[in-house]
Amino acid sequence: MQLKWILLCLSLFAASTGVARAEDEIDADEEMIVSEDQGLVDSDGDESTLEDLEQTDADTYLLFTKPVFEEKASIELPAGRLSEFLVGFTNKGSNDLVLETLDASLRYPMDFNFHIQNFTTVLLEKTIPPGSQATLGYAFVPADAFAGRPFGLSINLAYRDYEGKQMISKLYNDTVNIIEVEEGLDGETLFLYVLMAAACVLLLVGGQQFLYSVGKKRVGGGLPSRSRANLETGTKSSKQIDMDWVPKNVINHLNKQKAQSPKQKRMKKTD
Repeated sequence: MQLKWILLCLSLFAASTGVARAEDEIDADEEMIVSEDQGLVDSDGDESTLEDLEQTDADTYLLFTKPVFEEKASIELPAGRLSEFLVGFTNKGSNDLVLETLDASLRYPMDFNFHIQNFTTVLLEKTIPPGSQATLGYAFVPADAFAGRPFGLSINLAYRDYEGKQMISKLYNDTVNIIEVEEGLDGETLFLYVLMAAACVLLLVGGQQFLYSVGKKRVGGGLPSRSRANLETGTKSSKQIDMDWVPKNVINHLNKQKAQSPKQKRMKKTD
């Protein structure tokens, strides 16, 4: 019996200590939850302050002028050709804003932190008074090797306020298609056209030489029988000549001239 009471007391003591440990763990979890909530509250406050810091008194607009796109159309830039866009900047605040730089670059489409091609960074240092607007122009040329591939296009405008705080406005940060221009004649097409023209000239010259040789053989071998029959050879004897239309005195004169021999003519001349 004493052994049973001892075992019962030990079991009750173990249960009480387990409950105490469980309560301690629950209290610790509650403290952790409370601390996490406090941290979230603090982070929310930080996010709100960051949003306040990001809000500025400037409006920016971007418009591609070469090539021209519709409002919701996908942007396709020609490789190796000049692309241009305009940036509109409006100062809505009550203090001056200073434009610093304008830059653009092509990025890897899966990771915009990886630069593929950096374009010129334009130094502006232009002060925009309150309520004023400014228009900036920018031009760049994508490389020919990027034709037929999508890339990320990043366009950034950096400016600062009157307190010297610098801000960056991401004018464009999306994927574009670099297309290959099919206008004009490339070297291969031009060479093909020249080769075709030379082949045509050779065929014409060969045909002309062939016709000339065939015609020469026909002339040397005589005319065909039909052409001989149709060929006019003239009169072969005086009997075939119709002399009815000739006056008689002319005929008599001709007959007298024929009757005299060449020897008689010579004798008369010598006499």
